[in-house]
Amino acid sequence: MKIDLEKESNNIAKVEIEIPAKKGVDAYNRAIKNYSRYMNIPGFRKGKAPRNIIERNVGKDRIINEALEILLPEVFSTVISENKLDVISQPTIEKYEFEVGKDIKLSAKIELRPEVKLETYKGMTVDVEEFQHEKDAFDKSLENLLAQSAKLELVVDRNTKSDDIIVFDFDGYSNGEKIEHGDAKNYTLDLANSSFIPGFAEQLVDRALGEEFEINVTFPETYHEKKLAGQPATFKCKINEIKTKVLPELTDEFAQKVGPFKTVDDLKADIQNYLDKQAEATNKQNSEKAIFEKVLENSEVEISNSMIEREANSLLEDYKQKLSAQGFTWEQAVETQGLDNIMEKINEDAKFRIKNSLVIDKVASLENIKVEPADFDEKLESLAAMYQMDRETFAKYMMKNPGMLNGLSQQVLNEKVMKFLAENNTVNFVKSK
Repeated sequence: MKIDLEKESNNIAKVEIEIPAKKGVDAYNRAIKNYSRYMNIPGFRKGKAPRNIIERNVGKDRIINEALEILLPEVFSTVISENKLDVISQPTIEKYEFEVGKDIKLSAKIELRPEVKLETYKGMTVDVEEFQHEKDAFDKSLENLLAQSAKLELVVDRNTKSDDIIVFDFDGYSNGEKIEHGDAKNYTLDLANSSFIPGFAEQLVDRALGEEFEINVTFPETYHEKKLAGQPATFKCKINEIKTKVLPELTDEFAQKVGPFKTVDDLKADIQNYLDKQAEATNKQNSEKAIFEKVLENSEVEISNSMIEREANSLLEDYKQKLSAQGFTWEQAVETQGLDNIMEKINEDAKFRIKNSLVIDKVASLENIKVEPADFDEKLESLAAMYQMDRETFAKYMMKNPGMLNGLSQQVLNEKVMKFLAENNTVNFVKSK
């Protein structure tokens, strides 16, 4: 087999290949046999129809395509191994000449992994803003814990307050038309944690039990339903119930109910320990991010348009699935955000993700960082525990999804590289601005 390979710009290799006639004949005959095994031809048993009958029923072009499918994996494997090519996608055939009995000639393009130039990736000092909890973080954590065990009591002798929970009726109109799905009876709303239109919950404060009234709001310009975006609306409301949260007393008995604690001091110590670990984890995460961003700054890589297009298509599908999970359609997203804006963001994300991946792989290659079986097993173990599955069941599930396995392997490699970079660079924590 003759191979003539030439590397072009944008990490593309062009290859001209001549395959000996005998290999072509053998592949063509195998293709004939493959078709004959599965075809029902009147007068012949499966696998027994002569060549000319198969050719007449199937067509030579289809048989040649089948023969190429048989030949090309081995052919390209030879091309790649002999030339030590680091490929990132399937080769693309541009043209071919296949005549049975003659040498096969074909031209193809192979996309290669872009070369990453790394100036510095270790021995650096990086400034990182130190994360610290707000001074009242402990008090708020304790308050939240008490709030989770709060009891609701009906209120009949005062108006609503901003931290009450109310049960009310509402009926919405915009521009003289009733708002679809804009009404409800006996709806429960936590006034302090409302996800309604801005300004809605605030107008429900200082209202009397049984009071009927109207409130006026304006839908945000970015509201998902275009017809209502930026439009004024009026809601007719009636307060049916007012409830207030009554917090439990902070006692040893309370501490024993909410966890494995004997005293209030034990509970407080656990809260402080959680906050300390949270701060430590956040600083670790911020440090790794800052170091890697510095490595990215010190790197150069030429990314082809085809790589960006493939990654962008993958991100676009993910985006559509997330929209669907949230109850929105692709058409609604295009209407509210604009197709150009969406695609610009997706393409930028694609470039960023590709560069990240290439730089991580480059560091791994330079430092001989590999995913060992023990690393993979440890990751499987932790994920199985997170999803509350036994390891064997989770492993079988993963084996059925090669894409997920590859993603998991890349995730493990990413973590090992990040750990290496953290250990081989210095972080200088500075006060937050």
